[in-house]
Amino acid sequence: MRAIALAHQNRNLAEFEKVLRDYKDELSSDPTIRSHLAALYDTLLEQNLLRIIEPYSVVEIDYVAKQVGQGRQDVEAKLSQMILDKVFYGVLDQGKGRLLVFDEPEVDDTYGAAIDTLAQVEKVVESLYAKTIKIA
Repeated sequence: MRAIALAHQNRNLAEFEKVLRDYKDELSSDPTIRSHLAALYDTLLEQNLLRIIEPYSVVEIDYVAKQVGQGRQDVEAKLSQMILDKVFYGVLDQGKGRLLVFDEPEVDDTYGAAIDTLAQVEKVVESLYAKTIKIA
């Protein structure tokens, strides 16, 4: 467990995988530990991917996979999951094998203001309709 803690503290995915291989029998016997280690592995992979792609606006998926020491398909699947979970904003261009990373979009209040305006218009229309019913 100390080796796992040290690998996590160093944010070293290769070291974490090595510890999992070396102590496979001890760590895989307990389902609770196994599930926690899987979650820890995902977190560590996510942190490593974020650290690698952070300085780029466009980066090759093969480069990211090589830096992390994982297969291209695994990295692509994890990046896709991270985009869907809105961990970062980006697009996977599978045709060119690239990841396009965007800045976090700014919150725009226009939509909320438009909804409020429409709610007020609805009240006016209902009021006018009620008055026309009284007249008729």
